[in-house]
Amino acid sequence: MIEVKNVTKKYGNIVAVDNISFSINEGEIIGLLGPNGAGKSTTMNMITGYIEPTSGEIIVGGYNIEKKPKKAKKQIGYMPEGVPLYTDLTVKEFITYMAEIKGVERKERKQKVSKIIEQTGLKDVEKKLIKKLSRGYKQRVSMAGALVGDPKILILDEPTVGLDPMQITEIRSLIKELGKEHTVILSSHILSEVSQICDKVIIINKGKLIAIDTPENLENKVNKNNCIYITIEDPDGKIENIKDKIKGIKKIELLHQNEDKTKEYIVEADGMQDLRKILFTELAKENITIFEMKKADSTLEDAFLKLIEGGEK
Repeated sequence: MIEVKNVTKKYGNIVAVDNISFSINEGEIIGLLGPNGAGKSTTMNMITGYIEPTSGEIIVGGYNIEKKPKKAKKQIGYMPEGVPLYTDLTVKEFITYMAEIKGVERKERKQKVSKIIEQTGLKDVEKKLIKKLSRGYKQRVSMAGALVGDPKILILDEPTVGLDPMQITEIRSLIKELGKEHTVILSSHILSEVSQICDKVIIINKGKLIAIDTPENLENKVNKNNCIYITIEDPDGKIENIKDKIKGIKKIELLHQNEDKTKEYIVEADGMQDLRKILFTELAKENITIFEMKKADSTLEDAFLKLIEGGEK
């Protein structure tokens, strides 16, 4: 669906994107991640054809974005960050205008605009001026504008920025639904959001491609230690003896002593054995009260930070 081949973008002596290559398959929801200034926006702008690469090529739906720009761009619906809209138009007027400039045939225009209004949950506000809408509804209008013309690919730049928790949940659900019919590339600073929505993650740092994989695989790659967090009540300090009684414990370390006299420990296993069941049994035998026990799993944020740090060394 999308192929980025050895693409570099330079601004004078500054290399914004440095010889990156990746492919995106039809129907995938892709998260594009990286710190500020990493080259994410430049990469997205090159895929949309807004700016040209200095070298390399980008193929969109079988068409080279530079050699066949009209055919390539027709495949793309773009929702830029910042929600740039014509705020003196009503919702329906704006979406109809977008349909006109994208070349939707007049005889089909009314039906397709109505379908997109329903799809994006804008029916109740279709006659309202955009400037009177909440930020969440403006995001939906911007997304509706991207959907006009039946693009196969949706590129969404920070689609939930500035929204409240309820609006974020609504937009995430909408993106998941759109992913059933479209290939989606989304840029976001909210890593938990990317982990929940995306099938695959592309991480860019300082213009270079650092990683491309599923969120789950990236999390597993950095989850080197098998650890358990426990919060217990142990006035006699009996937990010090637990290490000798359970084979497979590498270390037990006190993290924090709370005001209610409970203590928080991290227990690291020597291998990949899940020690929770045996810990529960042995602590009970020692009359140590367990208030909380949970496995220490790596998150996409952990993976992102470690990969970025590794890429800078």
